[in-house]
Amino acid sequence: MGAPVEDVLDRLEPPVTAIVIDPFLVWAVGLGNRRNIPVASLWTMSPSVFSVFHHFELLHQNGQFLLDFSGDLTAPQGPAGYSCKNPSTVTVNDFVSSALDVAVNTSNLIKAAVTPAFAAQFPGLNGLGISSARIDFAPGGVVPFHTHPGGSEILIVLQGTISAGFVSSANTVYFKTLKVADIMVFPQGLLHFQVNAGNTVAQAYVSFSSSSPGLQLLDYALFGNNLPTELIAATTFLDSAQIKKLKAVLGGTG
Repeated sequence: MGAPVEDVLDRLEPPVTAIVIDPFLVWAVGLGNRRNIPVASLWTMSPSVFSVFHHFELLHQNGQFLLDFSGDLTAPQGPAGYSCKNPSTVTVNDFVSSALDVAVNTSNLIKAAVTPAFAAQFPGLNGLGISSARIDFAPGGVVPFHTHPGGSEILIVLQGTISAGFVSSANTVYFKTLKVADIMVFPQGLLHFQVNAGNTVAQAYVSFSSSSPGLQLLDYALFGNNLPTELIAATTFLDSAQIKKLKAVLGGTG
């Protein structure tokens, strides 16, 4: 395509002193360099297309690229999820899961258990930007303060009563005790919690706006690592003896 343009440039009078191109006509840059003519790129696409390019990394991070088929869990997981399976190997079972059918053991430190149905457990979710999980609470059970960096969460109570809340980036607390069929949403990345508010077992289903929403528990982030006790004390204003006690409970060192 460059040759006809060069012919035109040879015939134009007065000579061309600048070239304005669409960003995708990359060959024009070489043409300008050969002739010592400055080349400027003009974006001619719509603002919506520009926005997609501008937020490309966010789409990558949240796995929101459209994929036709379920993920190949034998392949490495990248920022956009798993690679797609070969269509000839996809079956209906890739799009059906019974992962949330059975209550799991809540005899643990938090007296609660979360059963995920994310892309890693449910290949059909790969790349679709959605996922789900089941939360079972024994009496006194709690899902402590945590965040999901990759997605927002919506919770529906199936059994019992659950106290739940989140803290906004302005440190405003939004808190409510929920009954059966109540729904609460937790915006992406904000610290939130759920607590069994009754004297019997409780159960909830949660859904996410990502097939791999991620999870970071605040208690484990602070005390389940090898960060020195002195640094934690300096940054949290907690007593060193209490920090060491929490580290012992949560598996931290230092």
